This record gives sequence, structure tokens and C-alpha cells, in this order.
Amino acid sequence: MKKNQFITLLAGVVGGLLFALGMCMCLLPEWNAFSQGVVITAVGGGILTALGIAGFVRNARNRKPMNWKMVGKVFYGVLSALVMGVGMCMVMVWQMMVPGIVVGMVGIVMLVCLVPMCLGFQK
Repeated sequence: MKKNQFITLLAGVVGGLLFALGMCMCLLPEWNAFSQGVVITAVGGGILTALGIAGFVRNARNRKPMNWKMVGKVFYGVLSALVMGVGMCMVMVWQMMVPGIVVGMVGIVMLVCLVPMCLGFQK
């Protein structure tokens, strides 16, 4: 992994965590932190948007053809994260504890399967 890829990875994780934490602050009335949540969500969204623009500019310079395998992996990752998020919603919002845990675990397993899908296996 190159240094700029690692920095992009770290910035993406920080942006995603800030965005998710801000959304929780906005949507959970028990936390009573709507205004602060809006600010944190905007900061996380700004980081993610900046990373998206930087990636678009970097790829526009190289003019590589569309990599459909990568598109499929991204789609699978988004789908996996959504499945895990639905499980979390089932537990926290809809008070469906056991089915929510099962759906969340399925999402986690899907996300774990993404690692060998992207990196492959080596002997």
C-alpha cells in the first residue's frame, strides 16, 4: 500500500466516522445534540466529498478504462454496510433485538468477506 493510499484510507475512515456520529447525534433524541450533530455531519460529509473530488481528479488525469470489478466490489461493500445498518436500526429503533442482531451479524460477515475479495489470497 502506498503512502497516499494509506492517507486516503485514514481520511475516509475519519470522514465516515464523523458523518455516522453526527447522524446519530441528529437522529437520537436521547442524546439531545441535534445542533452539534448537524455540524459534525457536515464536517464528515465535507471530508468525504473532498476525498471523492480528489479521487475523481486523480483518475481523470490517468484516463484509465472503467474497472467493472472495482465497481462491483464497491457496490458489494455499500450493500454490506446497508445490511449491517438495517440490523442496527432493527435493534435500536424498531426494538427487534434478536432479528436485528442476526441481520447485523450477516452484514458484518458480508463486510469481512470483502477483504479477501479485494486483496485476494496468497500462498
